[in-house]
Parts: sequence; C-alpha cells; structure tokens
Amino acid sequence: MSGCEWVVEAHGCDAESLRDRARLAQLFDHLIADLDLHPVEPPVWHQFPGPAGITGMALLAESHLACHSFPEYGSLCLNLFCCRPRPRWDYESRLRELLGAETVTVRHITRPYGGAV
Repeated sequence: MSGCEWVVEAHGCDAESLRDRARLAQLFDHLIADLDLHPVEPPVWHQFPGPAGITGMALLAESHLACHSFPEYGSLCLNLFCCRPRPRWDYESRLRELLGAETVTVRHITRPYGGAV
C-alpha cells in the first residue's frame, strides 16, 4: 500500500489572485470536490501583512492540502498528500484558469508505507 503526493509550482500567476483568499479557497474547493477528498475541518488561512501572500492548509481524512502564495514573485507552491492513490488532477489547466499561471510544474511522488514500491 502506498500514498501519493503532488508537489506543484505555478509561476507567472496574477499577483492580485495570489493575495485573494477567496480565490485560493476556490482552488481548494475545486481540488477537494474533484478528487472526492474529505476535510476534517474547514481550511485554515493566514494572510501575511501588506502586499505579501497567503498560506492555507486543509487537514483531510486522506492527509493534507497546503498552499503558499508569493505575489511578489507571481508564484504559488501547492502540496497535496493522499494516503491512498487518487487520479491526477489537471493542475496545469486549472491553475491557468484560476490564477493566470503561465507555467506549472507538477511532481508526483509515490509514498510507500512498507518499504520500496
């Protein structure tokens, strides 16, 4: 048995979108609904002062979903870990649509529980 983790970097994003908690919450809502994830509690958000970004985290029955936005660099770092396999989400299209991302890099990691896969 193994889990799966996605580490995602989006660059060239719209800076205002990266400062918009509602926009990032919408991203979480899409991921959670599309992948049939189950939040244990509502996501927690921290808005940094001034023109800085936002950190968000959702504790899931399946593990966690987290993001860190950097409007000053036009980038978003996103991490989703699931304790059991899930289908791949279309990070590239959805981050372009929601945040105006120009480039999206997605790394998928298999997380074995009992040793090598």
